Amino acid sequence: MRKLVLCLVTLSLLSLTAAALERQPNANYRARREALARKAGGIVVLFSALEPDESLYSFRQEDNFYYLSGLSEPGPALLIAPALDATENSPARPYTEILFLPPHIPVLEKFTGPKLGAENPEAPKITGFDRVQELSKLPEELVKVMGNGRHVIYADVDSAEPSPDAPETLSLLKRTTGMLYFQDVKPVLKSLRSVKDPGEVALMQKSVDASRAAHTAVMKTVKPNVTEYEIGALLQYEWGRRGCERAAYPPVVGSGHNSTILHYSENTATMKSGDVVVIDAAAECSMYAADITRTLPVTGHFTARQKEVYDIVLGAQEAAAAAFQSGKSTLGGPPENSLDTVARNYIRAHGKDLHGQPLDQYFIHGLGHYIGMDVHDVGEYNSPLVPGMMFTIEPGIYIPEEDLGVRIEDDYLVGADGRLIKLSAALPSKAEDVEKVMAGR
Repeated sequence: MRKLVLCLVTLSLLSLTAAALERQPNANYRARREALARKAGGIVVLFSALEPDESLYSFRQEDNFYYLSGLSEPGPALLIAPALDATENSPARPYTEILFLPPHIPVLEKFTGPKLGAENPEAPKITGFDRVQELSKLPEELVKVMGNGRHVIYADVDSAEPSPDAPETLSLLKRTTGMLYFQDVKPVLKSLRSVKDPGEVALMQKSVDASRAAHTAVMKTVKPNVTEYEIGALLQYEWGRRGCERAAYPPVVGSGHNSTILHYSENTATMKSGDVVVIDAAAECSMYAADITRTLPVTGHFTARQKEVYDIVLGAQEAAAAAFQSGKSTLGGPPENSLDTVARNYIRAHGKDLHGQPLDQYFIHGLGHYIGMDVHDVGEYNSPLVPGMMFTIEPGIYIPEEDLGVRIEDDYLVGADGRLIKLSAALPSKAEDVEKVMAGR
């Protein structure tokens, strides 16, 4: 009877996971854990995010923990230790990985649903870890893998001592195992996460495609007297019906003067004839976030001045993409390699404001950023862009005096052959193509 119950719980957990997130194969997560063990060169102890009591919002796992485990439940921890050869003072140690699951809280599970427990014999198969233990076993297992060593790497510690708000388990570890030195592992994880594997690329493309469909629906809906919040609601409906859990960030729908406010998020105004609307909105699907922006004429047709500025912004994006060289180009860094410099030079050379001054002074943000599990994902802005990296190119011009803001943002991948791939290429960006979609053609 007990075995039957465990099987039913396992099937329930598998179905819940499948419905919530499109998870990659267990082997992918194991490969990342092994790569981290090799690169870090020491023991890694990492804690997942905790779910607040009586939370009214859906739980989202911490990025680094999900990257290494593919687990979306709150409360687990993991221990990873690289293989070591035998020395005079200590025996050899094989590669070790253990997942620690919190104990069941029956009252809480009545509200949040059944959770996977270490007592389930199928837990290693479900999670892909070699071993699964109850969370209280962490100190004991840590002592076993430490041997004579006294170095633990903890992903969210920036110094030798954990901060007061670090998980309680850290204090327990120090009391149980003696002197420990905590070293920050985030830089190592950053270098691993900045290059996406094919499974991650596929999930990012799903997010981009859902976001593209939402923007296309919006292009057919924008017109005078439509409110910004109606457009925001339509966006979320369109990517939600395509299986995406949430917005990658609060949607920006800014019309008229609001189009010149970079992170405008009130979305309360009514769109007026003669204005443009900047729509910066994208979906997060299975923990991967897209980031797309389009600028639309509210009437369906750009005025001459709006099209002039729009074409300059699009030209800057195209110039940056054309200048890209794998292994050399950067998002920031020295001007001779920076795509940001290419875009700014283009804008400076191609347009003036009403007072005859170059328009590059109205380009008030960086050209792009890395994307992935976070919409502003980890990555070094001064380092060359190499195959597997994903980022945005998003020039913009914002002229408050003219109530005119234009931003065009697309998502890119450096392909295995070093060529730049525009993941959001199916969404129109040329002014005349945008107008055709808005006209229903």
